[in-house]
Amino acid sequence: MTDASRGASETELEIRRLRWQCRRGMLELDHLLDRFLDLGYRDLDQAQRLAFVRLLGEQDQRLSDWFMSRKEPADTELGDLVRHIVEVVRERPSASVDLHG
Repeated sequence: MTDASRGASETELEIRRLRWQCRRGMLELDHLLDRFLDLGYRDLDQAQRLAFVRLLGEQDQRLSDWFMSRKEPADTELGDLVRHIVEVVRERPSASVDLHG
């Protein structure tokens, strides 16, 4: 197995683990986060991936407020990540994700 294929396999395993953490009490968040895992997670650097894990530790209502632009995270790294997630998901919109609240 090459280093590139090993890295890809590790990323896929990481995404499978994260997919369970992306299951939320709000269906819109489920769809948004799950879609981001498919479309943009692989492009994150290590610091952004760690921030994503921190983001998943936040409460659903807080995440909803951030993703629907009702509030801004105090943590600028999380704020940048939230904006990035919305941009990635908006590039290829899905009827199941409502980004406008």
